[in-house]
Amino acid sequence: MMNETKEDKMLLAAVEDKFRQCGQSYMVTNTGFLDLRQRGLAETLCRQMTKGQQEISYCFFGGYEEAERTVCLFLPDYASPKDSHPLTVIRAENLSKGKTLTHRDYLGSLTALGIRREMIGDILTGDEGADILVMEEIAQFLLLNYGKAGRVPLKLMQVPLEGLQIPEMRVKKQKDTVASLRLDNVIASAFSLSRAKAAEAIRMGLVFLNSMQVEKIDAQVKEGDKLVLRGKGKAYLRQVGQRTRKDRIFIVTERYL
Repeated sequence: MMNETKEDKMLLAAVEDKFRQCGQSYMVTNTGFLDLRQRGLAETLCRQMTKGQQEISYCFFGGYEEAERTVCLFLPDYASPKDSHPLTVIRAENLSKGKTLTHRDYLGSLTALGIRREMIGDILTGDEGADILVMEEIAQFLLLNYGKAGRVPLKLMQVPLEGLQIPEMRVKKQKDTVASLRLDNVIASAFSLSRAKAAEAIRMGLVFLNSMQVEKIDAQVKEGDKLVLRGKGKAYLRQVGQRTRKDRIFIVTERYL
């Protein structure tokens, strides 16, 4: 079980407040963008708050299926995420010739404008620029004030969420055998680490299983589970096969690079 900080408690209080606002006003409410750890905390609370009632549901939405940063939406029974989300896309075209901008370049230049991190979702970079998921409420501010990332000039336009350009990701498929389906074994295999390094990452809170932070090295992983190692990317356990003659389990993982 993850240790809650003062910031975590403030976050959970805000999540609970949004849930209550939805119930009282019968209108859609939402949090700001959450990272994977914050989402795990929020999801545990949301399960508790919505248990045994059907008037309000919740979901996590980041603009596309594999989004890492998501908002928590609270929805009355008449609403759907597709029609009720508060997100939009700012497309930033890189006007320089030869200077490629990184995720850090875009994020740093946005926060330098005084924009809080909770207003910014995933930043999908490419050779010609980036699609930046943001809260609709800051779109006009960005269009008027966000003209450079570092010294590189940008050309901005707002596009509908349906026009989001998702970069094609390279996938590394790997076949391996593990002693068991413990989290440390599968993380070590999927991310090409020693088991000791994998266990250390788990204990440090760097590993997420199906978007939930897990700090127990012996947590069990199932076929189809999504694994995220912060700083190393994500992988899926695609197949669990039979045991070998040495009593090891055959697995197939896919790592997104």
